[in-house]
Amino acid sequence: MDIPDYDRALYYTLWGQWDDLLVLMVRTKDDLLSKKIQLFLNAYHYSLDERTIIHSHDQLLYYLEHAMNQQPQPIMKI
Repeated sequence: MDIPDYDRALYYTLWGQWDDLLVLMVRTKDDLLSKKIQLFLNAYHYSLDERTIIHSHDQLLYYLEHAMNQQPQPIMKI
């Protein structure tokens, strides 16, 4: 079973794996997820204001939480 992009993004964000998050940004088919990742990585690498970085990080996490709540849970049939 494939791990959804949201689970991967959450894992990479929480553990600070920015290179993997960048690869996910390019490969995902979810445009909003890609944009949220782009905004966070841009703020992380180029912003001098810590509040901007924290805000973009929180926005990414809020989006991931919202998107993961909207996904139907996979059910395994026996």
